[in-house]
Amino acid sequence: MCNNHNKNYSRRDFLNKTSLGLGAITLSTLLNPLSLNASPLLGPNGDPILGKPHFPPKVKRVIYLFQSGAPSQLDLFDYKPLLTKMNGQELPESIRKGQRLTGMTAGQTSFPLAGSIFNFKQRGKSGAWMSDLMPHTAKIADELCFIKSMHTDAINHDPAVTFIQTGSQFPGRPAIGSWVSYGLGTDNENLPNFVVLVTKDKLGQPLYSRLWGNGFLPSEHQGTQFRASKDPVLFLQNPPGVAPESRKNQLDHLNQLQRLQYNETTDPEIKARISQYEMAFRMQTSVPEIMNTDGEPDHIYDMYGPDSKIPGTFAANCLLARRLAEKDVKFIQLYHQGWDMHGNLPKDIKKQCRETDQPTAALIKDLKQRGMLEDTLVIWGGEFGRTNYSQGKLTRENYGRDHHPKCFTLFMAGAGIKKGITYGSTDEFGYNVIENPVHVHDFQATLMHLMGVDHERLIYKHQGRRFRLTDVSGHVIKDILS
Repeated sequence: MCNNHNKNYSRRDFLNKTSLGLGAITLSTLLNPLSLNASPLLGPNGDPILGKPHFPPKVKRVIYLFQSGAPSQLDLFDYKPLLTKMNGQELPESIRKGQRLTGMTAGQTSFPLAGSIFNFKQRGKSGAWMSDLMPHTAKIADELCFIKSMHTDAINHDPAVTFIQTGSQFPGRPAIGSWVSYGLGTDNENLPNFVVLVTKDKLGQPLYSRLWGNGFLPSEHQGTQFRASKDPVLFLQNPPGVAPESRKNQLDHLNQLQRLQYNETTDPEIKARISQYEMAFRMQTSVPEIMNTDGEPDHIYDMYGPDSKIPGTFAANCLLARRLAEKDVKFIQLYHQGWDMHGNLPKDIKKQCRETDQPTAALIKDLKQRGMLEDTLVIWGGEFGRTNYSQGKLTRENYGRDHHPKCFTLFMAGAGIKKGITYGSTDEFGYNVIENPVHVHDFQATLMHLMGVDHERLIYKHQGRRFRLTDVSGHVIKDILS
């Protein structure tokens, strides 16, 4: 067979490539790759592959309930009675310290403190502070680990969501789930390793598929979105008139052609494409089975709430997440929009909590009663926090809150995490972290650690640079580990 790609090589190309190749071989004999933070195992194409975790994992799978738009920590978890006492007074400059504002409040001449209008109580034996907005989650407070000292580098939604999902504010990096899939592989041959569920018919900050994209990693590691529709996965089902046997025959012949092409080019994306075609064929049976929840007993629907019978709702997606976890899908990401409340916060946050509170608590309780919380990690949180001052006019019944990257709250439950603790704290104004700050990269490093991965050693070389999820920073938060 004629090799067309080699026809264009000149003598100069040959000498250049040969000299560089010999130099690389010589250097590799002198240097220990592990000392350069290289991955301990190299695949056939030079890609870093773990083969097995760096150390025994405490978490087998992750369900990440991402609340897009940034929930107000000051109205849900971070109780600040001083804000209520000083309601309407100006935010002291000694607290703000000239920190940057978004374009939406930079023009304000007044920054009136806005105390939450919702009642807070200490919950469970742990005494965790929570408002009345989340009564179902409050009942399982002793299962939760609150981190109240989260902070991020981004002040606007798109870079902030991209940052917490990929480790970079710039598009193009792999999502957390893609890194997990690439490093640890799959435990289920018939379903994707990384599944994404988005609450249907929700308005809010836009979500882009790149948030669950594979970036520069092989494409079989991208997240697969399951939709609440006749075709849960786009382009999965056979066209009318095409029998499964015909499709299987077609894939077999396509496989042979692609392997011939791979032998010619050694392009790793060809192998990725083969893997994706094979997975799609298996998913034609497995996806309809997993999406059909008709066999769930009534008491399970009652636990997750009435919305759980409506496909595409947050409640239905939480139930589906549990079913995916039972099938050993390793990373399950739920997105729920609508938390961006620059105005009319008291009314809007009630609606958001009605949609998410009961299903969130039900998911954790359901996993626990099945013995799955012992090796499953559940995460709940958004991309940044909200300001302690009101955006726009402050009244007794109404206020809004702008973006605030300096502090926010998320909580976790399940494998490897201490129960019933609160880690980190903010000042009495709820503006700055004053104890145990946790950067986004620290959160990501801790998540990877729980899955048995050293975040500094899971590396992919791309365009001459070694990349990792946590970029050049990140520390495991050992105080919250069980």
